[in-house]
Amino acid sequence: MSKETIGFIGLGLMGRAMVGCLQDAGYPVIGLGNRDRSGIEEMTARGGTEASSARALAEQADIVMLCVGTSDQVESRIYGEDGVLAGAKAGQIVIDFGTSLPASTLKIGAALQEKGAAYLDAPLGRTPAHAKDGLLNIMCAGDEAAYAKVTPVLDVLGENVFHLGKLGNGHTIKLINNFYAMTTANAMAEAFAMADAAGIERDSLFNVMAAGPNRSGMMEFIRNYAVDGKIDLAFSVANGAKDVGYYRQMAADLGKHSRMSTAADTTLREARDGGSGDLMVPEMVDWMVSNLGKET
Repeated sequence: MSKETIGFIGLGLMGRAMVGCLQDAGYPVIGLGNRDRSGIEEMTARGGTEASSARALAEQADIVMLCVGTSDQVESRIYGEDGVLAGAKAGQIVIDFGTSLPASTLKIGAALQEKGAAYLDAPLGRTPAHAKDGLLNIMCAGDEAAYAKVTPVLDVLGENVFHLGKLGNGHTIKLINNFYAMTTANAMAEAFAMADAAGIERDSLFNVMAAGPNRSGMMEFIRNYAVDGKIDLAFSVANGAKDVGYYRQMAADLGKHSRMSTAADTTLREARDGGSGDLMVPEMVDWMVSNLGKET
């Protein structure tokens, strides 16, 4: 039995790893190129084909997957004369693997539904190395029948695949998760910087904090950089600022005010706008050490 044709948009580090995994599993893949041609070249060298536009890709694919950085980028590939929506057809499933605004997700879902297509939001956990081996965490939400139809494909890409209910729930949960993660990471980075200022050994501080209920994987990621110089969390400050900003926008869209995200949002934006957006989040320890005595 032939496998569905996958149309894939967004061949960055994560996307190209996912495409490689799909191709290893025998799925035919059509990709959309961008300024960086390396991902599309890897895909075509392994038998994939390149589409001339998002519309052409959608016209040829059974399942369309997007793995891009922002809601604006998703919308730019969905809408317009050459967008996915223009080429969408009844029975097709479109999946957004990025971290997007839930309000945008619901708007796109309604537009695709008018074409008889289904939209799923399925943000990811873990790294491109996990993607290559089909070991991602996938937080999928949307129509249950559409989810059931694509589950065999998601199981190729993910070790842990969740269905989280109605459309938008995946992006909502991912944003709540990332708000909490970035708040914890930046609090721990400041804790190490304050320990330095007070003349306390970093590992002594961590050992005391980690002996109680504070201990978490995120704390350990920051500790491993602060003490051992090891980066276990390859997630940039710019991405952290984007996700916390999206969390705050989501809260506003719900008519709510987020108090706890204010510090993480302000700190990450300050670091990003000051030229440190390319730092990995564990390196916020160094940024905190340099900026602890400053006020914005």
